[in-house]
Amino acid sequence: MGYGELRVPTAIAVTGADMALPAQDERTLPAVVLDGLDRQPLDHSLAALQTLIDQHGHVIVVYSRAVPPAVDQRLRTVRSLLESDRIALFQPELPPLAIAVLARQLRQLASCDLSPGVLASAGRLLTHYLHAGALLGSVARLDRVPVGLKSHAKSWVPGSQFAVLAHPQPQLVRIDPDATLAGPEFATSMLVARGQLQSDWVSGALATSWRIQGLREAPVPAESAEWWGTAKLIEFCTFLPDLSVLYQLVTSVRQNICHWCGIDVIGDRCVFCSATAPVAPVPELRQQREHQHQLPAG
Repeated sequence: MGYGELRVPTAIAVTGADMALPAQDERTLPAVVLDGLDRQPLDHSLAALQTLIDQHGHVIVVYSRAVPPAVDQRLRTVRSLLESDRIALFQPELPPLAIAVLARQLRQLASCDLSPGVLASAGRLLTHYLHAGALLGSVARLDRVPVGLKSHAKSWVPGSQFAVLAHPQPQLVRIDPDATLAGPEFATSMLVARGQLQSDWVSGALATSWRIQGLREAPVPAESAEWWGTAKLIEFCTFLPDLSVLYQLVTSVRQNICHWCGIDVIGDRCVFCSATAPVAPVPELRQQREHQHQLPAG
């Protein structure tokens, strides 16, 4: 398939066991679960992250913006105290189920010959190939998706259900026989997480209209009710399941060297140190660096 295997793979960490989805294929690495960060002593969190760095070299923590604030604060505190640019905190603007899907895709890619910086950067790239949304029993408390119809939705008949697409383009429709959402223009699989809502619309009508090629179910993430503003939901996310396709997408993008921490990255920002990637391509920067090392001291 054209990709090798790293001797010590980068660790992909999540903040709860419900975010560690089952392996997609035989190469998918297990997720590191950093559970209870907001409940354990600080020295336990420090020791856990330091051990991961010692064992794997780099750690990418993928987590939702709906985690308790204390979890986010603990992660940032630990990263600061360890003074480590080997810990990437990745919090994309995605619903929780999509976060879990993205973390699994990075776990797939972590088995390949990708450097830590490229792997971390791949997370931002792969978000463009996810379609994430939910079927909701209410949109009264929905505030993470900027949809113009929300104000009108509050006046609709009680008992109505609403289909909401959060990513890549916000969309909201009231469920009726003709309801549909703008879906992916390429073949995908779908993961569905059922909360406290009864409906077959997602696995039936939506999956059919989107021409889904494989559908599986997973437990609803703990943060989903907070993210969507209701526990009466059925969350869904479509994704590219094949490792060969993911690897081709990532390796087809030009690499740069982060001018701050020196690792290879793709895109315009280093996920490890947050520095903006320079415009110059990798070979040119490497030649500059080698030339600087060859200059005599003083």
